Amino acid sequence: MIIGKTLTIDELFEEGYEAVFVGSGAGLPRFMGIPGESLKGVYSANEFLTRSNLMKAYRDGSATPIMKAKKVAVVGGGNVAMDAARTALRLGAEKVYIVYRRSLEELPARREEVEHAMEEGIEFKLLTNPTKILGFADENDKRNPQNGFVCGMECVEMELGEPDASGRRSPVVKEGSEFVLPVDCVIMSIGTSPNPLIKDTTDGLTVNRRGGIIVEEETGLTSRDSVYAGGDVVTGAATVILAMGAGKTAAKAIHEKLSK
Repeated sequence: MIIGKTLTIDELFEEGYEAVFVGSGAGLPRFMGIPGESLKGVYSANEFLTRSNLMKAYRDGSATPIMKAKKVAVVGGGNVAMDAARTALRLGAEKVYIVYRRSLEELPARREEVEHAMEEGIEFKLLTNPTKILGFADENDKRNPQNGFVCGMECVEMELGEPDASGRRSPVVKEGSEFVLPVDCVIMSIGTSPNPLIKDTTDGLTVNRRGGIIVEEETGLTSRDSVYAGGDVVTGAATVILAMGAGKTAAKAIHEKLSK
């Protein structure tokens, strides 16, 4: 069931539960907010990988098919972006691009993931930032091009400027560098955040500016009494190991609280 919709945390306590642990992860994909993201052929990396792997979309007659794209742009530079790009290649794409607004040295993906992607023929469009996804109208609805299919992506070239507050050099747009990348599929892989459903339906639950639940590091206790949390819903997208550790920390604290 969907906690926060089918059943709320408050209702769990009303049913007699004495503690609740929230481990709902950070599965809400981020998008850039640029024109054209509602076109057919635009996926989040989460959806693309889930449908192609877990839901077997690559099979003929699949109930949840994936578009058979020939030219694919994956926006982002992390490990998930590499997974999406290499999966697109295996699903039959003739050309796959990694589009990332910083340099090769700043790619957050593991070095071996990057090397394997390059060995397989994936082209890296670095210091490149998308500004608009282009489409042509659906044959069944020529009045509204936003109901159509991806046919390209407008981009600008970037260059690294002065370091930002974190010490990373901020990318700035090169004037007059606009160009169109011809693609028929765009996969957004620019990160994920916690789904706001639990936050929005649980009074007194404090979150940070990214929507992550704030907890005591030693116990996993949130701002709500007897409500604990851990994993990506607290840290943002991280590793399975860290999430497992957070679960064990909270389990110990819950056990101690309920044993008194």
